Amino acid sequence: MEDIVRQARELASDILRDVQRSNGHPFIEHPDSVAAIVRDEIGLTPECQAAVYLHEATRCHPEVSLEQFPEDIRKIVEGLNLISTIKPKDTRLEAENYKRLIVQYSSDPRVTVIKIADRLEIMRSLAAFPKSSREQKLLETLMLYIPLAHQLGLYNIKSELEDIWFRYSDPEQYRAITNKLKSTEKDREALSRDFVQPLAKTLSEAGIKYKLKVRTKTAYSIYKKMQAQHVPFEGVYDVFAMRFIIDCEPDRQKELDLCWKVYSYVTQEYIPDTSRLRDWLTQPKPNGYESLHITVSNRQGHAIEVQIRTRRMDEIAESGLASHWSYKGISGVQTLNNWLTSVRYNLEHKSETRPEDMPKPPQGEIFVFTPTGELRILPQGASVLDFAFNIHSGLGCRCTGARISGKAVSIREPLKTGDVVEILTSRNQHPSHDWLSWVVTGKARTKIRQELDAEERKKAAQGRELLERRLKNWKLDFPDDMVKDFMKSRKYTSIISLMAAIADGDIDVNEVKSFILKETEAKVSASASDPARLSSDKPGSWTAEAATAASSDSILVLNARNVKGMDYKMAKCCNPVFGDDVFGFVTRGEGIKIHRISCPNASRLIENYPYRIQKVRWVNTGSDADFQCSLAITADLEHSVMGDIMNVIGQFKASVRSFNVNENRRSGTYDISVRLMVPSNMELDKILSQLSSLRHIQKVHRI
Repeated sequence: MEDIVRQARELASDILRDVQRSNGHPFIEHPDSVAAIVRDEIGLTPECQAAVYLHEATRCHPEVSLEQFPEDIRKIVEGLNLISTIKPKDTRLEAENYKRLIVQYSSDPRVTVIKIADRLEIMRSLAAFPKSSREQKLLETLMLYIPLAHQLGLYNIKSELEDIWFRYSDPEQYRAITNKLKSTEKDREALSRDFVQPLAKTLSEAGIKYKLKVRTKTAYSIYKKMQAQHVPFEGVYDVFAMRFIIDCEPDRQKELDLCWKVYSYVTQEYIPDTSRLRDWLTQPKPNGYESLHITVSNRQGHAIEVQIRTRRMDEIAESGLASHWSYKGISGVQTLNNWLTSVRYNLEHKSETRPEDMPKPPQGEIFVFTPTGELRILPQGASVLDFAFNIHSGLGCRCTGARISGKAVSIREPLKTGDVVEILTSRNQHPSHDWLSWVVTGKARTKIRQELDAEERKKAAQGRELLERRLKNWKLDFPDDMVKDFMKSRKYTSIISLMAAIADGDIDVNEVKSFILKETEAKVSASASDPARLSSDKPGSWTAEAATAASSDSILVLNARNVKGMDYKMAKCCNPVFGDDVFGFVTRGEGIKIHRISCPNASRLIENYPYRIQKVRWVNTGSDADFQCSLAITADLEHSVMGDIMNVIGQFKASVRSFNVNENRRSGTYDISVRLMVPSNMELDKILSQLSSLRHIQKVHRI
């Protein structure tokens, strides 16, 4: 198998023979050093070492063929090449997403580990890079590679990466801490010897077998403690810690007894700080971490952190079952963490693991970039249109396609991880219903539905305006019951869809006219042929006596104090107000409707149905009721005009029920409609007079 490493190196050496590093040295030094880290410091197989050389060769020259190498090596190389294209932005919020992208690119999980080794070599040689490149590599190391090395259990690499990052990012603090560590090194060694000496005899006599580890924190870890606790170097208690790892058979009760026995020996010999006791033996952490931590002081007053655990507990704490990542409480995606944990386990048991048994990275997501390098995460199967809506709803609504790697594609083109997508738009583009059948993200679906609904409402307003204008010209009334009958006949379920259809031309307004005339004629014919049908016992209908009276020259007296209780109604087409000149029209099922003489429908009703006209007059006494009326106002584009109108209305006995404003850019005016409740036409005339005299009012009239 060593032959494959030699073959890969010869290929890389030949291809990279004219390539140099920033310091002028041959570039082949870089893959040589990375392969050594992979082999000696991590212990990966020759296939991984060969992949290091082939990655650098194909990264510089993608056209190089690797057909002579096994498929698993080619997959590793492909993953390494993809990861090398990642350029994270300077934002900590995206760090987790970029880390997930690295794992997504690692179809073979060994790719992640090799990339960490690659990054370690780069950081060791960081001085050879120009300053601009150095800053980018420091950012990538902090955001991506230190967390990944930590979670994979590559603690030595992780600590070295942290210290190199710290040395370049804050050289003054780094020098201060490392100098203090060097100056106190002999003191720590002496402290350790003095600490263990009295305990060694006691533990030996008790028959307790153990292994002692002395762990000194890195400069970066000490710095983080200083910042978090707001203390100087001397105030960090656990600059170093003594760890007792007890040799014990895996019986929980025996393990607990031995750990607490060692604890009792330590606290008998030294003064414990009970406030810093951490008992994760009695109640282990949710991730399975078990250990006993205590800080003690020796006779000279030096604080020392002591950790007590069994060999089984130490293996769990150091393995993927309870990784240090989770122990420190760093947030992460559970699926990703589980995968990385299994990678770590397999790496530690590499002699037992075949490549085909290696775990696969989490699926179900794709990672796509904007042209500026911004990372977006979408579900598997997402299209160009999903991506456009993910960026901005306005961009999605105007999306006509995209360019991926310079190639123009349609809005339905499915995306894959690593695509750099440039969205193409048009001002004339609008969402359509068929978009809903193939977008996969909830955000896209919601925005499309909202836009379609808004578009339909806009068209409905246009259709309503067209219909009302034509009805006014024809002097026809289109009451609600007739609208419902028309909708039913044309199979429309909502008034909005009906009006939108009129705006689109799907329904000709002449169809509406024909329907109204046909229905009206049918009602008149039915009334003429069967006068008894005009009689009804239902409240609000007119009586047989009223029908007889309608054919005579009788007078109906309207009592405005009890309008709702009588067998007549005010016509909505003209909204009569107490004091108006009015007449009554005998309807088929709604009693007598009272119209103003100036009603748009008055001429047609009087001419076509003279036998159904009823003369009426108001009672002589004043009105205690309120009557609805509507005003149409045309005003200049002046914001203060709305307040002026409300001030005028507030001076009189009137209440506003609705106030609608439309900006007419074509005429440069506001078209305002106001619905009022007034006691009489005299009060309404006062309001009209005052409104007409306002400075920015061009026209005001009663509808």
